[in-house]
Amino acid sequence: MKKIITGLLLAIISFPLKAGDNFCGVKNFAFSEGENLTYVVFYSVIGVYINAGTATFNTTLGTYNGKPVYHVTGTGFSNPSYDWIFKVRDKYETYIDTATLQPYKFIRNVDEGGYKTYENVTFNKQNNTAITTKGVYTVPTCVQDVLSAIYYARNIDFSKYNVEDKIPFDMFLDNEIYHLYVKYLGKETVKTKYGKFKAIKFKPLLIKGTIFEGGEKMTVWVSDDANHIPLRIESPISVGSVKVDMMQYKNLRHPLSSMLSFKM
Repeated sequence: MKKIITGLLLAIISFPLKAGDNFCGVKNFAFSEGENLTYVVFYSVIGVYINAGTATFNTTLGTYNGKPVYHVTGTGFSNPSYDWIFKVRDKYETYIDTATLQPYKFIRNVDEGGYKTYENVTFNKQNNTAITTKGVYTVPTCVQDVLSAIYYARNIDFSKYNVEDKIPFDMFLDNEIYHLYVKYLGKETVKTKYGKFKAIKFKPLLIKGTIFEGGEKMTVWVSDDANHIPLRIESPISVGSVKVDMMQYKNLRHPLSSMLSFKM
């Protein structure tokens, strides 16, 4: 499970625009206060997937320095029966401007198999800097953190892109700027543990790490409706493979019209 939650957050991101393509101009039509999404992480070594962990994403309304924000919290944890192998207790938070969908603050508190790290980033949008405990970094205009990018990206108009288009975006994580992209693969029907859906499919460019291989090895499906919620993620890892399915949702802004049948 090591680094899986961070990798999944990177993978769930879909279709941000590059600066110069109205990257800062997207308004929120996809999600609202009270939304809650739950995912199950399945792990396989020999082709049989087992339930290894859970990830949740919750959205509330709040304020940051007097400005209205969406406070999004993402948590990831291994199942208790697997804690003796590799215990994961991760928490991510972002504070996103409700008008611009730009992040003001990002917090990451990670405990993975005894490896612990804490990251606290404040974004200054006036001078394009990110302030952390390690220093002050110059960042691109409208740079996202790993969690805010998910919610920003859900508001992109996918109809503007053609199959095989590569859409670049910038992210700040671990005191570094990453220039990434996703490759749009079109639309198809996907069957998950939850049900059958009309979906939008893409492959994100991943950063090579201890678990995920670099390149376009991961595949992501998001709902082909106004919510654009991630439905399934599949990827090989250093040992075996992972599959992540959306298993529960609450308080979506729009009906989940992409669902064709219910499996559970």
